[in-house]
Amino acid sequence: MDVLIVEPVHDDVQQWLAGRYLVRLAPELATEPMAFRAALSTARAAILPPSVTVDASLLWHAPHLRVLGRVSAGAENIDLDACARSGVEVARAGSAPAAAEAEFVIGALLTLLRRVPIVSNDGLLVGRELGGSVVGVVGVTPASECLVRLLTAFGAQVLGYDPGLHASDPGWARCGFRPVGLLELMRDSDAVCVLLSHYARFDGLFGERLLAAAKPNQIIVSLAHSAIFDEAALAWALREGPLAAAWLDSLAPGALDAGRPLRHIDTLQVTPRVASTTRESRLRSAWVVAERIDTVLRQAQPVPIRQRPPGGPAGPAGAKEPA
Repeated sequence: MDVLIVEPVHDDVQQWLAGRYLVRLAPELATEPMAFRAALSTARAAILPPSVTVDASLLWHAPHLRVLGRVSAGAENIDLDACARSGVEVARAGSAPAAAEAEFVIGALLTLLRRVPIVSNDGLLVGRELGGSVVGVVGVTPASECLVRLLTAFGAQVLGYDPGLHASDPGWARCGFRPVGLLELMRDSDAVCVLLSHYARFDGLFGERLLAAAKPNQIIVSLAHSAIFDEAALAWALREGPLAAAWLDSLAPGALDAGRPLRHIDTLQVTPRVASTTRESRLRSAWVVAERIDTVLRQAQPVPIRQRPPGGPAGPAGAKEPA
């Protein structure tokens, strides 16, 4: 088998791949681990959903795999180092979901600004307008460039911060927003949009010190993995601190369980990673992934089957090691 498709894709994309390779469409394998590993053992390429964790153990069962595709957003459960060591390229959507993510952030900002009222100078509870607001964008991504254009059209002033981009980098001018330090961004912004990709070094970045410095009645919309927030600090900032509301589109499993700090906070809105999931963005993403799979498979040279590393994970009962 050439291509195993476990994450469903648009019919046109599937047929395009099937016209070039031997394709198996089997979304049911996402919940059948043994059958999934058996199918993966002969695949040269696979398109897998976010529910499937890709680590060294899984890759051991995929000796022929050369490229792994993911149409949906997020790669938190893909061990990129293990993929690199195994010679498996990870094909992702790149900028395909950018427009969808930017539109989602705008919708979330408008919703929170109007739905969560603040006390005005005349003592009334009122909503706010996006036009004329100061909006801080944390993370320079393809979505942030689309977002800045939309924010500017609304009449918002946009500040930006990215830990990997120096203030003198020409990328800031290209994106169209003014670079500032993260603490300054928090102090000056009526709304903050967090778009950073997930890396372990960013976990807890938004902690007590940073959230305590937020502008009064600030709202936060985050597409980043929720690990970027210290849970206790975010809960305090929403209940007693300066935040008026927050919207998280990527919440770690169990974060709202009994006994966790974020449970039962009325001003916290949570969605299950829907920012990038539109009909249009999924089609764009599927084509990007499919075309990359085609390129990799056409260029792939025969290589020896990967050997099980000493002390590596054991295979299924009765399974033989790769020859």
